[in-house]
Amino acid sequence: MSDSTSVKQYLPPADLARDAHVSGMASYQALCAEAEADYAGYWARLAREMVAWKTPFTRTLDESNAPFFKWFEDGTLNASYNCLDRQVEAGLGDKVAIIFEADGGQVTKVTYSELLSRTCQLANALKSRGIKKGDRVVIYMSMSVEGVVAMQACARIGATHSVVFGGFSAQSLQDRIKDTGAVLVITADEQLRGGKALPLKAIVDDALASGQCDSVKDVIVYRRTGGKIAWNPRDLWLHEVMEAQPATCEPEWVGAEHPLFLLYTSGSTGKPKGVQHSTGGYLLHAMLTTKWTFDLKPNDVFWCTADIGWVTGHTYIAYGPLALGATEIVFEGVPTYPDAGRFWKMIQDHKVSIFYTAPTAIRSLIKAAESNEAVHPRKYDLSSLRILGSVGEPINPAAWEWYHEHIGGSRCPIVDTFWQTETGGHMITPLPGATTLVPGSCTLPFPGIMAAVVDETGKDVPWGQGGILVVKKPWPSMIRTIWGDPERFKKSYYPDDFKGKYYLAGDGAIRDAKTGYFTITGRIDDVLNVSGHRMGTMEIESALVSCTELVAEAAVVGRPDDTTGEAICAFVVLKRPRPTGDEAKAIAKQLRDWVGKEIGPIAKPKDIRFGENLPKTRSGKIMRRLLRSLAKGEAITQDTSTLENPAILDQLGDNH
Repeated sequence: MSDSTSVKQYLPPADLARDAHVSGMASYQALCAEAEADYAGYWARLAREMVAWKTPFTRTLDESNAPFFKWFEDGTLNASYNCLDRQVEAGLGDKVAIIFEADGGQVTKVTYSELLSRTCQLANALKSRGIKKGDRVVIYMSMSVEGVVAMQACARIGATHSVVFGGFSAQSLQDRIKDTGAVLVITADEQLRGGKALPLKAIVDDALASGQCDSVKDVIVYRRTGGKIAWNPRDLWLHEVMEAQPATCEPEWVGAEHPLFLLYTSGSTGKPKGVQHSTGGYLLHAMLTTKWTFDLKPNDVFWCTADIGWVTGHTYIAYGPLALGATEIVFEGVPTYPDAGRFWKMIQDHKVSIFYTAPTAIRSLIKAAESNEAVHPRKYDLSSLRILGSVGEPINPAAWEWYHEHIGGSRCPIVDTFWQTETGGHMITPLPGATTLVPGSCTLPFPGIMAAVVDETGKDVPWGQGGILVVKKPWPSMIRTIWGDPERFKKSYYPDDFKGKYYLAGDGAIRDAKTGYFTITGRIDDVLNVSGHRMGTMEIESALVSCTELVAEAAVVGRPDDTTGEAICAFVVLKRPRPTGDEAKAIAKQLRDWVGKEIGPIAKPKDIRFGENLPKTRSGKIMRRLLRSLAKGEAITQDTSTLENPAILDQLGDNH
């Protein structure tokens, strides 16, 4: 698939544009003009219209301690009340909130009334274990109704949740428990993925066995598979603690700035960062973007395929759709089990109207469809779809065109959404009833988001010229700080280069010279985007070097990959002679497994290359640019005269 297709434009379908929440370009421009004219007033209006407040706010934006901005600070609310009670009070108690499809295909439907009762029972159970407002709870679960209930129950009692993706290792889980100081972990015996039972509780036991997580008093376990697990005095069954509790629980009303959740994301240096999100501002943007970007209507069936362990699963599964009273799909399994037609079959079975997934999934399903006619989307009835979405990484034009033609039947707009864990919700995205689409471009900022492309000094660059993506004004759902490390927050996101005034996204971008449309050009720091998940190069290097009996030094870079967008490529110097042939293959496997154990399977390097040393400048700095060229298989054109040992370039070209 080449990306050399000429730039096509796709206008919003007339019937969709007519009935859309943001209808036509003039409506989009009017919203942007309103935000431009009275920024705080614009967000205040939307916050009053969208969110149910216990105590209305009187102060919209407090910039007095920038960049630690506060929004709607004196207002009080509860996120769970906004998602559940509000819908029941509006007469939607019998409406289906979640259609859960298990890995094996079993379907369970949960109404808003049922979701509220289960959330209240778990909230009461947490309270009975002494969990109170401000405590941190770590949730280590796979995709399930119980996972969403656990998040909602924490929000209900004012406890701050931190969900850890079920594919992370014991070490990664331990680091997050330690950093948050969590008092309780909610997990499951096992998870089911692709027909296999994979451990969860055993990994929690492993993480807690280190003796470094003394803050944890209890572990609540959801019985998913009934698989054999060890049992400790601190362990409790989820069903037992819930059935003893009443199905009503008064929400804990919290200030708008109260931390709703912490979510860890890779940075370019050191350990993962605990991104802290507020309650009021976050919920507003979750609701607003779900409503406008996906043009969500009462009768839609909304399916976001992300995992609740990532921010997309927070904003567009656990909070946004529920706060709007939508019906959504929660899917436990993987897109290729029992075969690569699973997504298409589910869209057909559940009559999904809005589908939101990642380019990596689309690219791997293109491959599958092109090699096996039986799983080609044309074999399924996808006529219920009206809007498609893409998230996690830029989507290449060829994949965009295939998605548009084969999944959307050439009639569904694709919203290619740019945002991050730190931004809480969409920042740059088309609106399906207003924006003319260009494959490969995330188009224009969401109304109220002041995005720009600047040079190293913070000066705007002309359209058509590449530069650094920034956001010039604070917005309600932005990151509040890095948990426990305010200095790192300032350094990472409000650097001195821009006088601490602009939010640094960490991505490069370019605006089209004619349309002003944004295209994201990739990270400007040492962070890789593998299958839509951020991986810090330093984190993987540290994991490799921690295999101390083998590894002397390691450097990690990314290279383009047809399926995952970017692949991890590791250059390794061993504490023994450079291996070749089968021996090199065996050591490469050993190192991959080691990284899988230290961080999780998603961090395993695709390529491992061995050299007697690494290319360095005279001052001892690793020449990463050179490594990136080697990883891509490009001819080396840059000056290598400073290298001590030019022969290593040939060595590092061999992949294992």
